[in-house]
Amino acid sequence: MEEVKEVKLYGTWASTYCAMVEIALKIKGVPYEYVEEDLQNKSEVLLSLNPVHKKVPVLVVDGKPIAESLVILEYIEEKWKKGPPLFPEDDPYKRAMVRFWADFFYQKMVPCSYAIMRTAGEEQEKATEEFIEHLNTVENGIKKDFPKSEGPFINGDSPGLLDLIIGSSASGYRVLAAIAGKELLEEERMPVLYTCVSSFAKLPVAEDVLPPYEKLLPRVLAWREKALAAAQS
Repeated sequence: MEEVKEVKLYGTWASTYCAMVEIALKIKGVPYEYVEEDLQNKSEVLLSLNPVHKKVPVLVVDGKPIAESLVILEYIEEKWKKGPPLFPEDDPYKRAMVRFWADFFYQKMVPCSYAIMRTAGEEQEKATEEFIEHLNTVENGIKKDFPKSEGPFINGDSPGLLDLIIGSSASGYRVLAAIAGKELLEEERMPVLYTCVSSFAKLPVAEDVLPPYEKLLPRVLAWREKALAAAQS
């Protein structure tokens, strides 16, 4: 494999998508340079690297940009084989299930989380119940597709792609709960997800990368206030 000379990650501190990519690089032991972007004043460099979506994260490897967090995570897994695997090895079915539940998270849970943040009253209550229902679906699906093995993660002893995706939202679940006024990720009802998220947040490679709850909450509340005001105007 051709030696990599330069790796840069363009991101922003409040994004769980950026966090999961940065932590994946750390897990794989990949040296990289992190570039913080102001999404209210996007740099010309970012716009040139990701002209389609114009957002972070963007991973640049020897001048070649890769956009979209899930695409980047799969790239990292294929590019750097020496580090801990992010997918189950020698099991095509389990790798397919990892992709299935990753897609479920992006397609179902992410839109629902935004609905919780930008709505109020009955509409928010409906979005909250839907989010909890999705969490239960993931919990039951993981129990079926990834029978409990040794270790606190879905992937076993070390975090894999699903752990990165689900665990990087550790502060996000708390923020959503504060906004909704209701606990979302309960240990008794969702022991697999709860253990995955709590264990992930304690990883040394994650502690300095994950958005702090105390800093993330006021950021989201400010965004929520603007969204609600815009909806009423």
